[in-house]
Parts: sequence; structure tokens; C-alpha cells
Amino acid sequence: MQGGPALLNLNENEQNYSASNYRTPDGAPTDIVIFTIASREKETGKKALPNRELQVLLIRRKAWPFQGQWALPGGFTRETETVEECAIRELEEEAGVKQVHMEFLNVYSKPGRDPRGWMISHAFCALVNERFLLYRRASDDAEEVQLFPLSEALGMELAFDHRDIIRDAYGCIQRLMITQPIAKEFLAEEFTIGELYQIIQTVVPTFEERNFIRKITATQSRKGLIEEVRHADGSLKQSNQYSQRAAQLYRFTGFVPELSIYS
Repeated sequence: MQGGPALLNLNENEQNYSASNYRTPDGAPTDIVIFTIASREKETGKKALPNRELQVLLIRRKAWPFQGQWALPGGFTRETETVEECAIRELEEEAGVKQVHMEFLNVYSKPGRDPRGWMISHAFCALVNERFLLYRRASDDAEEVQLFPLSEALGMELAFDHRDIIRDAYGCIQRLMITQPIAKEFLAEEFTIGELYQIIQTVVPTFEERNFIRKITATQSRKGLIEEVRHADGSLKQSNQYSQRAAQLYRFTGFVPELSIYS
């Protein structure tokens, strides 16, 4: 049934109900904002942390609508799957990754957002370590797949309302970065405090904490979030990969502190 919504039928029941009495969306696609942090070694003779940049993965569309324009990866949800299962499937098909951190972002349903009809998109945000995207390739419905600096992607004319979705996703991961241990998605299993601090600042440039080491290792509400890495003999494990002096290595424990704005 096309047109406006059907009137409520108080006599409707399981025997006389028909889905054709109601206008349903023409599709329920999922769109996935895939964030990664790209690292590039500094061209200097001294050891130093690499340059790091927050990037987002886009595909160039092969077909109408918006043929040839850059867009977020995604696809239509099948009747046999949930929207989350669709996002997981599309993430593997479009980016070649699975079992990564993914968050539900929002529903996008602005009328006219898709020229193909009434499309209600469910957007997700995925955090992927750069090493998992080294061998990415375009799927069948894309001409090309490429990583873009976030600032560049937000300045592009993207398909559909994908620029709005990326902007919302960026705000989401900024909030999560300072309230949840999602930094681990962008780090090696073992890391220095300097690397952790740099990852946080890459996502939240305004973040600044002079007593970062003390707060993350000693403050009661955060104690146990990370732990020192030790060798098999119990001695502390250190690294001088990015510094002249060896720095202690840490790892996340899996503990998630319960923080409150009221405490």
C-alpha cells in the first residue's frame, strides 16, 4: 500500500492481519564508518614516536545512485539477518576484516536521503587496527576502496548523507576514547604510556593531562585498567623503539572502570 500511513484497525487480529495494509520501507541498509589510525615514521635521526593520523575508509561507488562518488561501505539487510549481522557481513565483504570492535551509532531516516526510495539506514562505527587493512580490496559493488584522513573525508562531497554519519561517528569515538578503553583497538598488545597518550590525542586533539601516568596507574577508579608487562622470569619488560631510554611496556587488562560524573 503506497501513500500515507494506514489508520489503526481495532478489529485487526492474527487471522485477518496483512502486511500489505501498511507502508513499509523500501530497504533497511547498514552503513559502516571504519576508523583506523595510520602510523608513519618520522624522518629524523633520533628515535621518536611516529606521526599518527585518524583515517576513515571509503569506497567509490560503481553503480547508480551516486555512481563514481565516494561513500561509506555498507549494504542492504537481508530478511534472514539482523541489521547488526548485516553490518558484520558487510564489514568482512567490503574491508576484509571481522571480529573487530563495532558500536551501533544511530538510525538515519531523513526523507529523501536516498533517491531509490524510503531507506532507513542503521549506521555502525568500527575501530580497526591499521595492520588489518593492509590488504583491503574493493568489493563487487565498488570501483575502489581507500583510506582518507578524517579531515579530508569531511570536506568531500560524499554520497547520500554519509558526511553527516561520519561527523556523528567521530563525535561518538571521541566520547568513547575518554570514557572507555577503546584505545587498545589502535595499539599493539604491548605499548608504552607515551604511545597510549598519543593515540588518545590523535582522536581527541584537545585532550591534555599533565599527570597522565600517575592518574592512569595510581588513581583508584582507574587502577587495574592497564598493567606492567613482565618477562617470564618476572623482570619488567621495556622497549626503546621510540626513545633513547628504555620505557616500560604496558597492556590492557580487560578491566573497564565504572566512572561517574557524580563521583
